[in-house]
Amino acid sequence: MKRRERKSGKRKWIRRVLLLVFVCIIAAGAYIITQYYQGLSEASEGQYKDDGTTFIPFEGSEPQFGEINVLMLGSDTRGEERGLSDTIMIANYNQDTHDIKLASIMRDTYVEIPGHGMQKINAAFAIDGPELLRQTLKQNFDIDLHYYAVVDFEGFSKLADIIAPDGIEVDIPHQMSEDIGMTLEPGRQVLHGDELLGYVRFRKDADGDYGRVQRQQEIIGKLKDEAVSIHGLMKLPKLLGVADPYIDTNVDSKTILTVGKGLISGSEHPMETLRIPVDNSYQNVRTDVGAVLEIDVEQNKQALEEFLSADRE
Repeated sequence: MKRRERKSGKRKWIRRVLLLVFVCIIAAGAYIITQYYQGLSEASEGQYKDDGTTFIPFEGSEPQFGEINVLMLGSDTRGEERGLSDTIMIANYNQDTHDIKLASIMRDTYVEIPGHGMQKINAAFAIDGPELLRQTLKQNFDIDLHYYAVVDFEGFSKLADIIAPDGIEVDIPHQMSEDIGMTLEPGRQVLHGDELLGYVRFRKDADGDYGRVQRQQEIIGKLKDEAVSIHGLMKLPKLLGVADPYIDTNVDSKTILTVGKGLISGSEHPMETLRIPVDNSYQNVRTDVGAVLEIDVEQNKQALEEFLSADRE
């Protein structure tokens, strides 16, 4: 009799545990859905709202060596279907080490665009979208890209405020105001969404586009650290909802989850960065397309290859 009672009690305990797990799954699902649609409602007017297709097929290769290369583009459309890619980056994620690297390609880099001759590299996106830019990077730097993500600047401030609701601390070297729609005073201070956008877009000083690239890498690194924190993970469903109308990408959900999990595991690793062209590998010249950076293609190709392949040695 006692044995039957023990078995009955054990079965009841198992049922209660299973019921609790089931309730937790339902609650988590409801939370994720609610947060996602809340984020979506806050970003209902984004450039890529209801856009279920890409500009053209992106013929990226399959990832190899456990590494994923994502072409990241910042686009200022200002009402146009496709503007210039003012920000061109290659994000490299290593699934073995969980490291992430970020290489920025300066927009005035003078390269051969397949079928269109010598142009500034940011013209490739305006001509024929991310696929032509992928071909351009492959032809000039022999880099294989697997995915792309185009972020409309309009949504950057919204995403930043969700990832870092308390703002991001920066040290502004001097007053910044021209062409950013605000005035940022010098000194160490905390910036929020719109201010962060102004900070990463400013280039009307002696450093020009070089300084802007450096600030973009700085802020992306700090936002990455915020995103992989505990409170950042709790905001992930809402962040995805806000991001949806402002991002056009072919990165699938499985890859997003893989990278996200890996970034959490490697959250203590600082993000490595590179700028192309590298120092002493270019000169400023004027051509029929305006002022450009005429580069030593082989030197920069080698620098990019070494930067992205260092963990495989």
